Amino acid sequence: MAESAAAGDSPTGPLVVLIGPPAAGKTRVGKRVARILEAPFIDTDRIIAAEHGPIPAIFAERGELAFRKIEADAVEEALQQRAVVSLGGGAVMTPSVAAGLASAPVVLLTVSADAAAERLDPETRPLVREGIGAWVDLVATRMPTYISLASATWDTSSRPIDRIAEEIAEWTRERAVSAGGS
Repeated sequence: MAESAAAGDSPTGPLVVLIGPPAAGKTRVGKRVARILEAPFIDTDRIIAAEHGPIPAIFAERGELAFRKIEADAVEEALQQRAVVSLGGGAVMTPSVAAGLASAPVVLLTVSADAAAERLDPETRPLVREGIGAWVDLVATRMPTYISLASATWDTSSRPIDRIAEEIAEWTRERAVSAGGS
């Protein structure tokens, strides 16, 4: 992806990419940011499910490695679009995905364990079926990667989602203006 695509002044490439742990609100926030920016919204987990079936079934029938390959392909395609893009929590752990984000505007959404416990549905999250303890371990493993890729971070634990979305949209606009030299 060209540098100008990440800067927001090119017709291709994401406006902003949302990453973070399961239950951080990437889909909820992303939809709102897209609405504010009057841009398309792409949720790579939803694309995968629409094309390949439920993610828990992919894990159960084909394994995590097969899922990660499908996911990497979906992310690569999404990053070519002029959109607000939400990635699955583990997508960034695939080296090709992380490399694809190197020049993109990336927002890390974080969430406390207490808030995540209220939001998590272990039936739809194959890597956290054992509950919040598994989530805490998963997040501890992934957080260094999340932080290394993030251009900015917002915590979604207790603040209103609409306010967070407004702030991210404003941040996205400011990045586009400053990158364009306007």
